[in-house]
Amino acid sequence: MQVNLSIEKQQLLRFYGRRKGRPLRGRRQEALAALSDYQINLPAEGTFNPAALGPPFSVLCHLEIGFGGGEHLIANAAAQPHIGFIGAEPFINGISSCIVGIQQYNLPNVRIHPADARPLLNALAPASIDCIYILFADPWPKARHAERRFVSPENLARLARVLKIGGTLKLATDDPGLQTWTEEQMAAQTFFIPAPGLYQSRPDWPPTRYESKAVTAGRHCKYYQYIRAETVASS
Repeated sequence: MQVNLSIEKQQLLRFYGRRKGRPLRGRRQEALAALSDYQINLPAEGTFNPAALGPPFSVLCHLEIGFGGGEHLIANAAAQPHIGFIGAEPFINGISSCIVGIQQYNLPNVRIHPADARPLLNALAPASIDCIYILFADPWPKARHAERRFVSPENLARLARVLKIGGTLKLATDDPGLQTWTEEQMAAQTFFIPAPGLYQSRPDWPPTRYESKAVTAGRHCKYYQYIRAETVASS
């Protein structure tokens, strides 16, 4: 399973989902106005290496795809200032909430890609990320929308390209259909191997808003952890 990323970078990637919710007011509107202070600007040509941002990004860099309101991203960055964190999220309201958190906790180790994560993954330098989180992504429960789910052969190839050998991919979902889908997709690919031990939400960070809703509703959350394999069998 391979993807010609050089060709894909020239193609328009169709985005599904909301970009904006309720009108922003007060602090959140002010926070969004400061987006340029935290935004990653991708090059028109070539690759983007997070190491160019300097420490701590040049030492360790984690990527969270679809950070929602930024609860997990902010807590992670505050607890681990020695790690650089990049968050990708197209939803304007979530971006503004995340910036509020960055400002509140004065976090110099967070950068934001305020758009679809796929162009970011296409632009990132190979083996430039140490850990990737995809937590409680949109399950797209209808069968006709299954191809919109983020965990797919094409996106797994993107993730594998930018993740360092031995790097970690962490997934979580409360949706039974997406749990089955995730397990099937991960079983069919050759880029990642299951990590030893159990991955679950840590007690030292607050759950994402979607995780909280799932727990309150009594839904069972599943957490998955995989390691980027050193060798990849062609398929």
